[in-house]
Amino acid sequence: MAATDPDESVDPAAVRRHRVLFRAIEKRRHPKLRRSDITVTDEAAVRRATKAAALGNAMEWYDFGIYSYLASTIGKVFFPSGSETAQLLSSFATFAVAFLVRPVGGMVFGPLGDKVGRKAILSVTMIMMAVGTFAIGLIPSHTAIGLWAPGLLIFFRLVQGFSTGGEYGGASTFIAEYAPDKRRGFFGSFLELGTLAGYAGASGLVVLLSGFLGEDQMLQWGWRIPFLVAAPLGFIGLYLRLKLDETPAFQKLEGGHVKASEAADPVETSATADLGRIFTRHWRPLLLCLALVAAYNITDYMLLSYMPTYLSDELGYGTDHGLLILLIVMVLQMCVINQVGRLSDRFGRKPLLMTGMLGFLLLSVPSFLLIRQGGVLLVTLGLLLMGLSLVAMLGTMSAALPAIFPTQVRYGSLSVAYNLSTSLFGGTTPLVITALIGAFGTTLMPAYYATAAAVVGVVAVLCMRETANRPLAGSPHSVETEEEAAELVQVQFPGPRF
Repeated sequence: MAATDPDESVDPAAVRRHRVLFRAIEKRRHPKLRRSDITVTDEAAVRRATKAAALGNAMEWYDFGIYSYLASTIGKVFFPSGSETAQLLSSFATFAVAFLVRPVGGMVFGPLGDKVGRKAILSVTMIMMAVGTFAIGLIPSHTAIGLWAPGLLIFFRLVQGFSTGGEYGGASTFIAEYAPDKRRGFFGSFLELGTLAGYAGASGLVVLLSGFLGEDQMLQWGWRIPFLVAAPLGFIGLYLRLKLDETPAFQKLEGGHVKASEAADPVETSATADLGRIFTRHWRPLLLCLALVAAYNITDYMLLSYMPTYLSDELGYGTDHGLLILLIVMVLQMCVINQVGRLSDRFGRKPLLMTGMLGFLLLSVPSFLLIRQGGVLLVTLGLLLMGLSLVAMLGTMSAALPAIFPTQVRYGSLSVAYNLSTSLFGGTTPLVITALIGAFGTTLMPAYYATAAAVVGVVAVLCMRETANRPLAGSPHSVETEEEAAELVQVQFPGPRF
């Protein structure tokens, strides 16, 4: 019944009339911690889980990175008719197609991850991602098979999009549920280190191939190599994931035995965590997650996916030069992202997220004005200003988002919200910006778009609550040592005062 819902508000007058009763109910609902209520993490297990999740995320963004960095070449191979602008728009439209099915993938894989486990679903998504990317590298050109070529390209982009619908929500959940409460930001930052590594690997490989092969050979067959590399990367990621145990939080949710640690009593089963429950009972955190991800993804895709195309097509900059500059920016981001994660553990998620949002709000237009001046130094400085703003979000978001939802619906809710927002705002960013530049005739349009996204992000950060150094909702406290566990219990049961 609705009255038994613990989240439902209680009449204050009733509380005043029956203080003893409500005090007893509150104590039963939130009992004092016992030693058996606290998980002591295994450092080696946490690091293995972090490595496996980060590699899968790197694989995901490597897939999307190589497509966006080869957008012009793919447009010529699969959409040869029409002008260069039409080819580019067709290529970016196909890029965006994958994002149409991401919410569907999230709605399928997310609730399954809450029912059958994080590990099993993350293994499935890894296989699908590798197969989809590898298959794109084998598709004959439009000249060879006509309309079948773009048709097959769209089909395998849909496979990629469907699989990634369950990837980020599962990977961030996996790390968050393994990590100790006081270091969740640090370990979570490795997930986005994987994002940057995937992008950097994609851009570095494209630059190397373009330099060695030249434009003609890249157009004929060289563009296929980055896609074919996905197969061995996928097998490595799958091997690492299959070696892992399920997360302690999920094992206790199912009433299983947690190895190498102690955990809280089993909590509410996730067997009923279906989409209806997610949308009806958790719509407030869903909206918050949608807004945060929208702001974060627009700026992310604008900088890491669209900028090489912007530099070459809108400003006449050499494609390889643009990729090299962006590669330098990404390497610098990789050098500091784990420190950003540490800072979020020390000062909180909200201050770091707000720093990133305000950075894009205030610096987007100045950054693009610098980029438009041309020259390696000014372009690098403009990209670096936005890159530092982005890394403040990258290093924090993967720890902040899973903490919004309780354990029994975390994978499903995060997958649904993340992929809906990514599909509507993230994957469409290159297409929307290209169309807006054509409509309004100003190369500052990406800056205006990023500024608008940052406004939404600032409001969302103001609305969220701080979750750093606290247990995940629906999960036990998670600490690194037995001494920390004993201290948590001792705080609630102080010695007698004389």
